[in-house]
Amino acid sequence: MIESIRIRNLGVISETQISLTRGLTAVTGETGAGKTMLLTGLSLLMGGKADPAIVRHGSERADVDGEWILAGSSAQVVRDRLEEAGADIESSDESVSFTMSRTVASEGRSRAFAGGRSVPASVLDEVCSELIAVHGQSDQLRLKSPAKQRDLLDRFGGKQVDSSLQSYRSVHRSWTAARTRLNELRSTSSARIAEARRLTDSVAEIDSVAPLPGEDAELDRQAAILANSGGLLVDIQEARVRLVGEDSGSAADDAVASLHVAIRALERAAQIDASLEPLVHRVRETAVSLSDVGIELASYSADIDADPTRQAWVEERRSALTALKRRYGASVDEILAWAEESRALIAEVADDDSTIADLESDVAQLERDLRSAATELSQARNKAGAILGTSVTNELHELALPDAEFSVRVASAEDSAAWGSHGADQVEFLLRAHKGGPARPLAVSASGGELSRVMLAIEVVLAGADPIDTFVFDEVDAGIGGRAAVEVGRKLARLGRTSQVLVVTHLPQVAAFADVQLVVSKGADGMVTSSHVSAVTGETRVTELVRMLSGLEDSAAGAAHAQELLDLADAARASWNT
Repeated sequence: MIESIRIRNLGVISETQISLTRGLTAVTGETGAGKTMLLTGLSLLMGGKADPAIVRHGSERADVDGEWILAGSSAQVVRDRLEEAGADIESSDESVSFTMSRTVASEGRSRAFAGGRSVPASVLDEVCSELIAVHGQSDQLRLKSPAKQRDLLDRFGGKQVDSSLQSYRSVHRSWTAARTRLNELRSTSSARIAEARRLTDSVAEIDSVAPLPGEDAELDRQAAILANSGGLLVDIQEARVRLVGEDSGSAADDAVASLHVAIRALERAAQIDASLEPLVHRVRETAVSLSDVGIELASYSADIDADPTRQAWVEERRSALTALKRRYGASVDEILAWAEESRALIAEVADDDSTIADLESDVAQLERDLRSAATELSQARNKAGAILGTSVTNELHELALPDAEFSVRVASAEDSAAWGSHGADQVEFLLRAHKGGPARPLAVSASGGELSRVMLAIEVVLAGADPIDTFVFDEVDAGIGGRAAVEVGRKLARLGRTSQVLVVTHLPQVAAFADVQLVVSKGADGMVTSSHVSAVTGETRVTELVRMLSGLEDSAAGAAHAQELLDLADAARASWNT
């Protein structure tokens, strides 16, 4: 749960720190005092949009810090995500404690922190989505959405619905991928055949030339040799003579002969100083190496072919390869790679007919599997819908709607092409508000007050099936009063026995049931320039309830009524404890 929230320079709030506990906490105060700033601060901690307009006038930035302590299954999920983000947390086998913060600069920049480490705001959103359920006027409007109704039913259905949904989605992904591939092959068949024919002609052109890997580089080398064979022979011959001398064997000053003279001199010296022996070996190795070079140069000279016929053939071959390069690649190796890819595509197109037949068979089988999975999912939803309808109806009876009947309709579309990742079902919540009346879709039948109570009833039922650590309700009691308001307060207090509940309310009947009541008040001058938050107890709380009841803080009748509401709430809590 949230242990505390600290706010600085947010809207009309200069600085305040709120300590929260498990149970029901009511936030009250005059209109315009800044109650919504508390929810704005919480929204920032949840990774919501950061609008620089919320920064207090004259301040450089607004800051919101929240402290959490969690236990149970949610603790492990949150621990893993925060550790992945690099946050510093305090944890044990049973609980995890951490902080999350948000700063919004007046010029527009915002930063998010988790466990003292800077993180993307999306991390705050991911963590809080596991911990907090927020409901306000806009959520009541979303409750009219078929998609929202389906999500609520699936959430209530728990593991049974989720297992069926995951199985359906797995088959749906395979079915969608196979259909997409089949449609692509069918729609591009003519174009693919034409492309294969073009590629066949191109590959035939390449095969007629039959280039070899690296051949272009080798031909360029040969062409350079043939074009400069005369000068090349002269240079090679001079180098060979300088190294190993003339073939006549007459005395010469070539390098090898000089080395042999040096060897003999060193051998004589080494007989006197044996340490020179390594140098003798090195000079001998040099002489042998130079002799080998001379032999290779002689062989190279013999291989130089200045034949004009050979030169013409090389140039003709280079011209043929150049023509291929202009169309298929910058080198022979690229041309050969392109040809291999083209052959693979040609073979693939040749197999299109059999591929299409195989895909048609796969799609047919996958559709049968999909229909089976969709049926299983619909059955799970219908079963969950029946239980949800009965449970919400019972809750509505306790919320001063004694004749109301809530039900869930699950209608499945027959055409699989219309099915999405959520299945074949259209989910619709129905409400019969009065005895004898027809059950009508919630989207068109419920008044504002009825919609508030339906949403609260659903959350109470869901809390029993899928507990949430913290519920936040923003004036969800709008449009109701009297006995209905008392029952809403009672229901919120009952929900607070298993979860942390924070409600912003104008109704004293709701506030009286709170375990803690926080009052947001304006500055002493009565202007909305500064607000602060304080917990009220005892007579101070009675005074606040009187203000909410009549606006007359000194009214004795109002005080009596306020005390009566508090006594009613105390009696309810006492009955729950027995």
